Amino acid sequence: MHSFPQHLLDGYANFMSGRYTRERDRYRELASAGQKPTTLMIACCDSRAAPEMIFDSGPGELFVLRNVANLVPPYQPDGGQHGTSAAIEFAVKALNIANIVVMGHGRCGGIHAALNPDKTPLDDGDFIGKWLSMLGDLPDQVVANSLMTATERQTAMERISIRNSIGNLRSFPYVAALEAEGKIALHGAWFDISAGELWIMDQNGDFVRPSI
Repeated sequence: MHSFPQHLLDGYANFMSGRYTRERDRYRELASAGQKPTTLMIACCDSRAAPEMIFDSGPGELFVLRNVANLVPPYQPDGGQHGTSAAIEFAVKALNIANIVVMGHGRCGGIHAALNPDKTPLDDGDFIGKWLSMLGDLPDQVVANSLMTATERQTAMERISIRNSIGNLRSFPYVAALEAEGKIALHGAWFDISAGELWIMDQNGDFVRPSI
């Protein structure tokens, strides 16, 4: 007997009879030759915004890093446990990634928590609060804008956070060096869950709808 969720087993059965059957050779090639993705996707762990689905990616095409609110911390080689930084290091230094995309999304729970900090954290460890603290005073600056509605502040903070994470990516010396050499490109994206709209960040930091 086991208590493994049945809906996951059903999904696996569908995967094996569907996608795996269609792409069996690709999976076998990846198993023997290793992965060679060209894009690191830094996205939120929100179950509604899966990069592989949004970008219709096949196996081995995206190296996906997901965390609360798709945040990138600044470069801090201080001996601590840095899961996000470790994934960035591996993607850039070992996989020779050509593109890094920081993708946020609408109605992000992490960003909502940053704008509306709970005086009573979910747990004594308050890992979420500590994680979101890397945004510094940016949430306070957005909240202080009384001309925007709560929904407008939410969207603004989601996009400001993306720009902030891209700035933090440039604090990684090897990322900054590769970008200066034209060997790596940094991108921002924002996905609207409700409308299915993708917005991408242009050279000025503005978010625009791409022509597809």
